[in-house]
Amino acid sequence: MDGMVVKIVANDRSNPPGKLADAELHFTSGPLEGLKLIGFGIWERRSGAGRNVTFPARQYSVNGERRSFALLRPIVDATAQDRIRELLLQAYAQYEEQTEELRA
Repeated sequence: MDGMVVKIVANDRSNPPGKLADAELHFTSGPLEGLKLIGFGIWERRSGAGRNVTFPARQYSVNGERRSFALLRPIVDATAQDRIRELLLQAYAQYEEQTEELRA
């Protein structure tokens, strides 16, 4: 994507279980140039079939119950997050390929 770079930060400690990496969006042009958006997580699905991306969120409590408030939300189109989710999963797949090539 123009004006944005995805940075993958591997989860080397395997803690919490299933978390593969964190991801950041680094903005390289436009009004957000020089800033980054952090808080994305790339996870192995519990079923083992595929991967999932969690978005930045803030946790809060209501009557002792922990809830979460998504910081990056669609304005109208509920599928708008899918573009970022796919971008992050593609970036992680490329990161994995590069890492395997370096090990070989």
